[in-house]
Amino acid sequence: MNTIRVIEYFDSERQSHWLCEIKRGDWEAAGFLYELLSKGTFFDAVGEGSKVLLLTDGDELISFCTYAKKDDIQPTELTPWMGFVYTFPEHRGHHYVRLLMEEIERLAIKEGVPEVYISTNHTGLYEKYGCEFKAEMKDMNGEPSRVYVKRIPTDE
Repeated sequence: MNTIRVIEYFDSERQSHWLCEIKRGDWEAAGFLYELLSKGTFFDAVGEGSKVLLLTDGDELISFCTYAKKDDIQPTELTPWMGFVYTFPEHRGHHYVRLLMEEIERLAIKEGVPEVYISTNHTGLYEKYGCEFKAEMKDMNGEPSRVYVKRIPTDE
């Protein structure tokens, strides 16, 4: 039975379980997200009202991302950001990011947001999901990062 769904970390009654799942990520940024959540500094880093979206199958975390006011391109007027996008290796190749992106779109539509931004070093990944390359910008460490924009459909 397929029980794949997107849940919001801060709405979950099982935060400690999901925190342990995030910690399993073999990516430096996953470790940083784990640190922000475990130390209670997530909102300080990415802005109040930001969300951690978890793509789950029962008790297993498949993929996750944030929907946040700020990301690693700072300072900037660009907001909101889809950040910390990660899919566990055993689940890659199934386009699970699409499910997270659909949830991001729902949130953006609800908030009346016309565009969501993504900072990445990947080329060719986000284009599959309708994102367009916007510019190369410097991240907080002064390193170049590719910034993409996902235009949010409106009812107009």
